[in-house]
Amino acid sequence: MAVTEPAPVAAPPAHEGILRRQALRESAARTYARSLPIVPVRARGMTIEGADGRRYLDCLSGAGTLALGHNHPVVLEAIRKVIDSGAPLHVLDLATPVKDDFTTELFATLPRELADDARIQFCGPAGTDAVEAAFKLVRAAGGRSELLAFTGAYHGMTAGALGASGGAPEVRVTRLPFPQNYRCPFGVGGERGADLSARWTEHLLDDPKGGVPAPAAMILEPVQGEGGVNPAPDEWMRRMRRITQERSIALIADEVQTGVGRTGAFWAVEHSGVVPDVMVLSKAIGGSLPLAVIVYRSELDRWQPGAHAGTFRGNQLAMAAGAATLAFVRENRLAERAGILGARMLARLQALGSEHPSIGDVRGRGLMLGIELVDPEAEPLTVTAETGSAPPPDPALAAAVQQECLHRGLIVELGGRHSAVVRLLPPLTLTDEQATAVVDRFADALRAAERSPSRRAVAGPTR
Repeated sequence: MAVTEPAPVAAPPAHEGILRRQALRESAARTYARSLPIVPVRARGMTIEGADGRRYLDCLSGAGTLALGHNHPVVLEAIRKVIDSGAPLHVLDLATPVKDDFTTELFATLPRELADDARIQFCGPAGTDAVEAAFKLVRAAGGRSELLAFTGAYHGMTAGALGASGGAPEVRVTRLPFPQNYRCPFGVGGERGADLSARWTEHLLDDPKGGVPAPAAMILEPVQGEGGVNPAPDEWMRRMRRITQERSIALIADEVQTGVGRTGAFWAVEHSGVVPDVMVLSKAIGGSLPLAVIVYRSELDRWQPGAHAGTFRGNQLAMAAGAATLAFVRENRLAERAGILGARMLARLQALGSEHPSIGDVRGRGLMLGIELVDPEAEPLTVTAETGSAPPPDPALAAAVQQECLHRGLIVELGGRHSAVVRLLPPLTLTDEQATAVVDRFADALRAAERSPSRRAVAGPTR
């Protein structure tokens, strides 16, 4: 009687082993890897290919770092040119032709009033390093130590940057209400809510019994990113500029995520015409590589040599990639393109909201878009004259939508105070066809998540 040999057991796909080893070896603090279990092996433009052969449209873009998408030809050519030249890759803060080209290109894009009288400090490689540098700068220049920041803010992961962010531990920061239309802290929304935010700020600063010492600076995001894609109203931005100028308070604009064309202007402060005293820049300025700087008015340049240093502040490859990116965005008017295409996507998403009560709000500026998902059957949390009732956020639905998007080949991020805002940060090279595909895949994912009986399950960490 013949003995039948058992069929060989197929080895698990290689990418599953990689994911398993990552879960075993990496810390509990890992973030995106928890909700995006993919193993990227190739990428070009907006498309990522995983080790399993699947393709994805990337609406995360390195949290806004990839202004031109993955591996853009002008970025790769700039990097190759430096490598082939034999130039040193590590130079601390020494002057190099590559740094000179980057600084010249960056200054050509800045608001003219700032660029004509600006200084630049190259910081460590991340935006949070630049935020820390900005805080040191204004404290040294003005002799004050207190800071003003806003609810819902996010400025980085180091102690000082966290101190200016929402939900931070005890620090010497006074938190001010950020104007929101959908969830107005004053319950009114619109222009009235923004006016009350400004009046609150003025009253607090001018009240001798208010308990707020004269601050060194106010830091704000022209569009709150991690806080849920909350654009600051232009008139409110101008009010903040007047308030700080009249009281000799430095205004710091955190353009780490909003800069380099993302919001429809090269720098988001340009929408309001505000010229800040300090601009904090990172992410896209490095052309996909680590780079962070602050640019500020020369009168603030009073700190001592070594007041803020860093071993990796002379990243030559990042400066070359960054200069190429800045020039490409400027020469091809990609900021204007982002404004036009973003407005179309916003309109389509808002129309989708009229069909789905679970879409509480759609907001954004340029290619920085957010869809807040809510539980329409729950008791409203807020009621405003501008927006009416606002049901509570639904983070479980948002997590389900993110996973359904992934199943459909779309990578999205979650944000907002309750991680209930689906965030879209596509590259500025997004085509009309890709923009349509992004909205279509999101709509399909939303419908699937709404139908799923398990969507109310407790969602795990997503960041």
